[in-house]
Amino acid sequence: MIGRLAAAPGPEPAPLLPLEVEGLVVELGGKRLLDGLSFTLRPRRCTLILGPNGAGKSLLLRVLHGLVPPSRGRLRWAEPDPARRRLAQAFVFQKPVLLRRSVRGDLTVALAARGVLRRERRARIAEALALVGLEGFEGRAARSLSGGEQQRLALARAWALRPQLLLLDEPTASLDPAATRMVEAIVRDLAGRGVTIVMSTHDLGQARRLAEDVLFLHAGRLVEASEAAAFFARPSSREAGAFLAGELLA
Repeated sequence: MIGRLAAAPGPEPAPLLPLEVEGLVVELGGKRLLDGLSFTLRPRRCTLILGPNGAGKSLLLRVLHGLVPPSRGRLRWAEPDPARRRLAQAFVFQKPVLLRRSVRGDLTVALAARGVLRRERRARIAEALALVGLEGFEGRAARSLSGGEQQRLALARAWALRPQLLLLDEPTASLDPAATRMVEAIVRDLAGRGVTIVMSTHDLGQARRLAEDVLFLHAGRLVEASEAAAFFARPSSREAGAFLAGELLA
C-alpha cells in the first residue's frame, strides 16, 4: 500500500514561485503552437492543464521546464537564477524514462546528479519508495516493473529530488483505473506536502478530483484560467463549455 509518512514536512514555500507568464508565443517549423499565453502560476497549488488533443498542453509544460524556449513573451519567475530554477523543478513524462538499472540504482543516479551526499541518499530513497508503495522493490530492474509501478517509480524519483515545482505530463494516460487511483493518491500527497503541481490531463474526472486551478487551452490559445470550482460550475467560454460537455471542438 502507498504509505503516508509523518516524518519530514514538505518543502518551505519556494522562491521559485509565483510565475508570471506574459504573452508566451512558441513557433516551431513555421507554425505557431502557443499563441500569446498570459497567466500567473501560484505556489502550493495543484494546477491542471486541460484541452483537446493538440491544444498545446504538453508543449506548455516543456516550456515551463526549460526544454523548449519561447519564441516571444516573458516568464517572470520569483527566482531569477536559472540554475536554481532547474534544481527546484522535476518533470514526470507520460511514458517514464527509466535507466537500465535497479530501482535503487535509478534513484541513486538521479540523486548523485543533483549533488545529494552519499550519506543522505539511502534515507531519501527509502522515504520516496515508501511514499509510492514500492518498499521492497529496491533490487528489481526498473524497466521490468509494470506500467503503473514504473510511473510510481518516476514519481518517487521526482520526490527524492525535493522539487518545489513538479510538472506532470498526463502521467496516467496509459494506466488502468487501479493504477490511476494510486498515482492520483501520490499526487495529492505531494501537494499536501507543499509541492506545487502542474499537470496535464485529458481525464475530466481526474481534473475534478485533483485541480485547484485550471488552465484551459484550445488551438494553442489560453481560453480560460480560473479556480477549478468556477471553471467546472460556470465555464465562461464556448470552447470550455463544449469541452466539458464532451463535444468535438473545431
